[in-house]
Amino acid sequence: MEDFVDMQALLGLMSSPEGISPVEKLLNEFESHEAKEDRMLEVYKQMLARMPNPLARFLMQMIVSDEEKHRAVMHAMVATLKGSLTWTTPPGSLQGAGEIADMNGKLKEVTEEFIKLEKEGIREYKNLTKDAAGYYHGLFKVLLDSMLRDSEKHVELLGFLKACIERA
Repeated sequence: MEDFVDMQALLGLMSSPEGISPVEKLLNEFESHEAKEDRMLEVYKQMLARMPNPLARFLMQMIVSDEEKHRAVMHAMVATLKGSLTWTTPPGSLQGAGEIADMNGKLKEVTEEFIKLEKEGIREYKNLTKDAAGYYHGLFKVLLDSMLRDSEKHVELLGFLKACIERA
């Protein structure tokens, strides 16, 4: 049933007076952004290779790691849209959400536990941020704030996964 609903939504997006459908326009925008992410990642890596300072290298490596994740996410979204437009499932596609039902029981239990752990981590990061705010010219605060945002993102992603499991 979910696939039927998705197809209806996709078919509703296929008509546009400009000659290109909204979903094709979105795909083009995603592909353009993916190319920019690739170029940006190369620039960051080149800069990282020339960083003599350990702190600068550490921070730049954190950024490179995030940019690599961004590129992977964008690639998955592009593959998913292409698959929807061509009625295929290309490598890297995010299609197949219905298959999550096969793992439903254990995955739901683990997901709920992960959400609890991430929320506990958020509370700890907030306390640590207060305690470490003045250290190393604010570096520890910046790093802890970054990890806090990552944990908040993890809660959001796990919440989405949990909702998918419950719908399956």
